[in-house]
Amino acid sequence: MLSQISQTKRKDEKDMRVIHATYNMLHNCIDVTTFDGYVLRIDCEKAEDGLNTTPCSECALNALAIDNPLEYATLYLDGGMQTWIDAEDSLDLW
Repeated sequence: MLSQISQTKRKDEKDMRVIHATYNMLHNCIDVTTFDGYVLRIDCEKAEDGLNTTPCSECALNALAIDNPLEYATLYLDGGMQTWIDAEDSLDLW
């Protein structure tokens, strides 16, 4: 189903503009609303399944889902979550 959504997004990128996203803590998911009236639900557990994370990047990913669900949804739909996690892990704290 995700591949259908991704293909739809590529074909009709103008039509799949996301306008609102909220974190639903009861279901651990991101509810996304588009300009066309579509409502998508991204299950965070399934979205993060198979990603290579460290405890630090896992915490940052959880904070991103809660604090900035629109960015989380964009990363997931564009397939950039692993790249974001890798960049998060490469940050050195002094």
